[in-house]
Amino acid sequence: MLDSLSELETIATGVAVIDAECRFVSANTAFAHRLNIDTLPDRLTDIALADTHSNTLLGRQLRDHGESALTVEITPGRPLTLYFGACRAQRRLVIAATGWPQRDETTRELAAQLDPLTGFGNRLMYAERIRALKAANATASAVLVIDLDRFKQVNDTLGHGAGDELLTLVAQRIRASTRGTDTLIRLGGDEFAILVPDEPRAEGLNALAQRLVGLLGRPFLVNGQQINIGASIGIATTTGDSERLDDLLHHADLALYDAKRRGRGCHRVFRAQLEQRALERRAFESDLRQALARGQFVLHYQPQTAISEQRVSAFEALIRWQHPTRGLVRPREFISLAEEIGEIVPIGNWVIRCACDQAMTWPDTRLRVAVNVSPVQFANDDIIDAITQALENSGLAPERLEIEITEGLLLDESPAIMQRLWAIKQLGVAIVMDDFGTGYASLSYLNNFPFSKIKIDKTFIQDGHSPRAKALVSGIIAMGTNLNIATIAEGVETAAQYAQIEHDGCDIAQGYYIAKPMPADEIADFLARFHRPERRAAPGASASIGPVATGP
Repeated sequence: MLDSLSELETIATGVAVIDAECRFVSANTAFAHRLNIDTLPDRLTDIALADTHSNTLLGRQLRDHGESALTVEITPGRPLTLYFGACRAQRRLVIAATGWPQRDETTRELAAQLDPLTGFGNRLMYAERIRALKAANATASAVLVIDLDRFKQVNDTLGHGAGDELLTLVAQRIRASTRGTDTLIRLGGDEFAILVPDEPRAEGLNALAQRLVGLLGRPFLVNGQQINIGASIGIATTTGDSERLDDLLHHADLALYDAKRRGRGCHRVFRAQLEQRALERRAFESDLRQALARGQFVLHYQPQTAISEQRVSAFEALIRWQHPTRGLVRPREFISLAEEIGEIVPIGNWVIRCACDQAMTWPDTRLRVAVNVSPVQFANDDIIDAITQALENSGLAPERLEIEITEGLLLDESPAIMQRLWAIKQLGVAIVMDDFGTGYASLSYLNNFPFSKIKIDKTFIQDGHSPRAKALVSGIIAMGTNLNIATIAEGVETAAQYAQIEHDGCDIAQGYYIAKPMPADEIADFLARFHRPERRAAPGASASIGPVATGP
């Protein structure tokens, strides 16, 4: 386990790792020499010390799983100090040194620099190696940062014990792919680093990264269960755009983020523009954290029309960020960041409150307002209080509010999520499944929960020339009719698309063909123009429903 760190075979300190039953997992050569034996036995407790008392002390010390040290006699007059690291994930670090501590030995320092779970170094060792490279005036070095994909799911579903076991298997595959001169580091959690002191050609680093992505993408067997994860890797080199050794880890992190942004399961090499992008992102993140307090969010509303009645039946609330320099920022540009940095809950609660308040000002009290709720926001019990308080404070009737969720929220089939859905429905609020048809198990969700409406994803509507898309849309509409669930076609942009969904029996239409999203103060004028007498036509005459200008 530890022999990938070449320093361990050159120092006089003995280092080993044992399991919960005191069996040796691995050890360097010096450990056996310190114990005055040529070959290590199966267990540490099998070592014959100078007297029975020393063996008793050793056995007692090993039963204590905390950090400790013990001095025993290997032979009469020859003391040996054993340092025991705390037991973690059925693994324990043992360091053997004579005359603890001697000035010429780095026993305590070494113990502080090792990760007992994997045998890799930690951040302290990384810093020491960087200092050594700087002292040696190294000019060609590289760092690869490895982050495991989907590791959190392993901890959440199988427990942290399985997660730790998986990390040891990952470490073995990393070790098998590297050289003895490379320093292997566990940065923390499921993130690793490889410090390459004498960086080879870029082709060699790329080949190493590709090999690791492939190896870590293969299945692992943990406690009899097959686990599939993956890895993303960032690379930084002093012969590339990273000129300073001190910047390597930071730059490799930026390259890793770029690999994740591009879909994970790949590697990327640091380029100078990634640093500029990171600076811009930090500034954008800082602005986003302050946007709510500064009152920079606004809601725009896109109408939904009841096709059979040819009237506006609801408006979907769509958040916009009025940025002081970027102008009007659309949600796809900041919602995922808000989820990542923990701002989505207060922003989402504001959207619910604002939508309810503004819906109370609309001239037609039959009009409903639809609000999208992020899965991150829905994962918190506060969502129930947020909806309840918004309704009470605004005075909006519960049946006028619709909460839109995506299938992704239901993927883990969490009982807590279902309880929240039922609690919202019991308030009298409608639940709408958004982007229907793009998830994994739409039909099972419809069977488990009485959704009020389903929204047909716009990709099916806009791919109207495809016979398969037409058949899917027609089938979804028919299914909704049979289940007594209203269907909404979103993304309707042309008269032909409108005519098709009307022919298929869709209940509600939404899209640019009817109107683009508009500020709240334009709704009353839009409704007056949409429902003016000359726009009405005989039943079934869809030509009367056309785009209504909503201003710039």
